Amino acid sequence: DKGQFEAAQVLRLDRWQTMIKIVIPQVIKIVLPSIGNEVINLVKDSSLVYVIGLGDLLRAGNVAMARDVTLVPLVLVAIIYLILISACSFAQKKLEEYFSYYE
Repeated sequence: DKGQFEAAQVLRLDRWQTMIKIVIPQVIKIVLPSIGNEVINLVKDSSLVYVIGLGDLLRAGNVAMARDVTLVPLVLVAIIYLILISACSFAQKKLEEYFSYYE
């Protein structure tokens, strides 16, 4: 906003100080939730594309599960993805709290 640059001039901030101390923190606060959600979606979608692309591996896994009559391999994969997505969500939440105006 033009008013922000005028206020920075009154405070005698140069262009770089204005960008670093006023503009960029506001941009990060606005953009951070969208970027975090996109990262989480990319992690989930990449695992989906991986499974779809490797149908033979999935078929071999189904044969092994039928032979051993256990779902342990699928449960372990699900736990790994749950931990990965939880870590990304936690990091996103902490970053949003860091850049929040209200505490």
